[in-house]
Amino acid sequence: MKILVVNDDGVSSPGLIALASALRALGEVTVVAPDRDRSGVGHSISIAHPIEITRVEGRDVPTYACSGTPADCVVLGAFEFCDGAPDLVVSGINRGANLADDISYSGTVAAAVEGVLLGANAIAVSLAATWPESSPTHYWDVAAAIACEQADAIQRVSLEPGVFLNINVPNVAPHALRGIKYTRQGRKRYSDRVSKSIDEGRVLYAWVWGTHDARENGPDCDIIAVDDGYASITPLRVDRTADVTLARLRAESPRKTRMLPEK
Repeated sequence: MKILVVNDDGVSSPGLIALASALRALGEVTVVAPDRDRSGVGHSISIAHPIEITRVEGRDVPTYACSGTPADCVVLGAFEFCDGAPDLVVSGINRGANLADDISYSGTVAAAVEGVLLGANAIAVSLAATWPESSPTHYWDVAAAIACEQADAIQRVSLEPGVFLNINVPNVAPHALRGIKYTRQGRKRYSDRVSKSIDEGRVLYAWVWGTHDARENGPDCDIIAVDDGYASITPLRVDRTADVTLARLRAESPRKTRMLPEK
C-alpha cells in the first residue's frame, strides 16, 4: 500500500514524524509536508508562484519539504512520488484539535479532502493538545496508534466515495484513554473573536478563539467525545449539497424565473 503523509504544522513537527514512523507497519510511506507552519490555511492552493520541494535527510521514510500549502503537498506528493495514485493519504498528527466548525479553517482536514478528490482513502488526525507551554507532554504515540488502526480498517472495509475520516484524540496517556466513539460533527459558536488595541496611533487587531459550552450539541458529537476522554472518529463527506433543501427547491420553485422578460 502506498501511503502519503502530510500535515499543516510543518515538516519538523513531532506529530508528523511519529505518524509516518507508525504507518510504516502498513505500507510504503512517503512524507511531503510544508516547510513551515501552515496552520489555518484551509484548502488554499498555490497558483501565482512556483513551489519548491527539497529532500529532508535523516528520516526513517522518504521526506520532502514543500514551500506550498497542505493541499499542494498532497497533489505534488501524489503525482511526483506516488505515481499519481496513493492508496491512502493521512494528514497529521496536528497539534491541537480539529473539531466542529474548526475544520473549515484546518489545513490538516483540507489535505485529507484533497486526498479524496484524487481518489484515495483519506484520514485527518489531530491530538487535542494545547500549545507546549500549557501541555508539556504530547502523547503522539496514542494518536498514531489510533490512526494506524483506522487506516488498516478502511482498507478492509472501504469508505463510501467522497468520504474521509476526521480523527481527534485526547492528549492523554494510553491507560487514560476511555476508548473510541464514532461521532457526528458538532457546532461551535465563536465569540469575542476580535481583540483591538491602539499602539502609537495604529489600530491593531488580533483574532481570538472563543466558544460557548459545546454540550448543547448533544452527546454524540465530536467535541463531547473528546471532552469525555474518547477518541472521536467522524466520517465527513466532500459533497456539501443540502439534499433536503435541493429537493424542496426543485418541488416548490417556478420552472421559469420571473426576472426574465416574456417572449
